[in-house]
Amino acid sequence: MGMGPVSGRGSRRAPMADINVTPLVDVMLVLLIIFMVTAPLMLAGVPVDLPESSAGALDQEKEPVQVSLDGEGKLYLDEQEVQMSAMDARFAEIAAKSGTGKDGPQVFLRADRALDYGRVMAVMGALNHAGLNKVALVTMGESKSP
Repeated sequence: MGMGPVSGRGSRRAPMADINVTPLVDVMLVLLIIFMVTAPLMLAGVPVDLPESSAGALDQEKEPVQVSLDGEGKLYLDEQEVQMSAMDARFAEIAAKSGTGKDGPQVFLRADRALDYGRVMAVMGALNHAGLNKVALVTMGESKSP
């Protein structure tokens, strides 16, 4: 009667208690590469230095229309630059295509913090005049510095 592994031909091997982590590391590295490649694509296309706010995020059902004003005062509709003189016509076109009022599209207005308040209000007035009343001002999250 043997009490444990015996060397020789008829011996049994003890079960291996080590975990093979190589497949886990391979999967994690692939996921890391996927996130590193896709993360920059998820950001908005127009670089804007947004102000900070303590307001919470909004729930959205449809894809919103992005209106951006960069630091130089250039107007962008989604990621295409729009001349300020053509702003009213473009907003009216969006309103005619998707409706106005409660059924109209959600508009996200992103404006650089260095811009004049009057320029932002001019864009908001043009949106209101076109009937696009569901406007949300996009800001950065609240900073923890005093």
